[in-house]
Amino acid sequence: MNQDISPGNRNASCQDDFDPNSISVNEAHRLISAIVSTVIETETIKIRHALNRTLASDVLSTVNVPPQTNSAMDGYGLKFDDLDAKKPSQLKIIGVAYAGKPFEGEISSGECIRIMTGAVVPESIDTVVMQEHTEVSSDILTILGHHNKGQNIRLYGEDLRIGEAALTKGTLLKPTDIGIIASLGIGSIQVYRRAKAAVFSTGDELKNIGETLEKGQIYDSNRYTLINLLENLGIEITDMGILRDDPDVIQKAFLTAKNSYDILITSGGVSVGDADYVKQTLDSLGEVSFWKIAMKPGRPLAVGKIGNTLFFGLPGNPVSTTVTFYQIVQPALRQLMGQNETSVPTLRMKSHSKLKKRPGRVEFQRGIVTQDENGEYCVKSTGNQGSHVLSSMNDANCFIILDEDCGNVEEGSYVEIQPFRGIIGL
Repeated sequence: MNQDISPGNRNASCQDDFDPNSISVNEAHRLISAIVSTVIETETIKIRHALNRTLASDVLSTVNVPPQTNSAMDGYGLKFDDLDAKKPSQLKIIGVAYAGKPFEGEISSGECIRIMTGAVVPESIDTVVMQEHTEVSSDILTILGHHNKGQNIRLYGEDLRIGEAALTKGTLLKPTDIGIIASLGIGSIQVYRRAKAAVFSTGDELKNIGETLEKGQIYDSNRYTLINLLENLGIEITDMGILRDDPDVIQKAFLTAKNSYDILITSGGVSVGDADYVKQTLDSLGEVSFWKIAMKPGRPLAVGKIGNTLFFGLPGNPVSTTVTFYQIVQPALRQLMGQNETSVPTLRMKSHSKLKKRPGRVEFQRGIVTQDENGEYCVKSTGNQGSHVLSSMNDANCFIILDEDCGNVEEGSYVEIQPFRGIIGL
């Protein structure tokens, strides 16, 4: 789907807060979702190598979980009917049940057994009283307090039954998911193959680490940021380096990447400058879905396809590159990799900073979630929100999302935040 990218009466700059040629963030997500082709190739791997891989089929339980009715506490197993609701009850202790070593005898009225967490509950008892609610003298147990029939017992198959789905297709596997699979006795699973991405930066002003900087030159940081963001998603990466601002060089790179990769991501060369050739090349070799989005930072953003390869041309400013990756590229990559969850949840939180903003586009300001003097979570700005200030991303652990119609935000107001780095308690 091609969008009309004619300049109209004027070309809005990145400093303007409204550009009639820009589309909304929500519309961008809709258009991208329509052109994403999910990876369909699969492979079977050992579960020890499955962290951060995406399930290509449901994992069905091969056993009942738990396999036997067992105790949820260290305590005493007994018949509920032996308890007196009005006064402490006394029972005789006749044995012990350990996890992996069941009690094999019969338990009669007036008797009980010592039972450990995970031990099989004999059929003749129906209640476990935790040891903290008892007193023991020799082999006599005194039960204190009020209790409920069936308490502290985990029933056979209450978590999973044989044949039920323990995990569903599209699950991004966490350590606990792998633990669930292992608990079923399953050693290998089917996952989608890793997505393949190629990355390059453009700009005659860019130099690689280790090279000498001449006047007006800078070291390329965006490529390293993007490569590590992609690695964090479990994607296989080809680093195509820094390309000169030369249309023939850029076209050759596009042709090399066409159909060889699932994703091609570039940094720089997508604005309206005379030397910005990336969007021009995409327009000639593939199709442009859109190239301006009403967000800050990151308005110039070329999105489209070259053959079967999904393309993202990100802006050159370091913060703009990172923000557009998180907000636009990452959800698309999760969809491409077949994952069920493609977006990051947001929270509402009180702002302890006054936030400057003009209506016209969504802003993703960088924030720090902390606890105030009352122990409540709040958010404050990282300070200078310029798209060139990389420290505003490095110091942050969340985005403060201010919608198109929002203006300045007073300190103490509630705002929407989106975590992107570990936040204790959230």
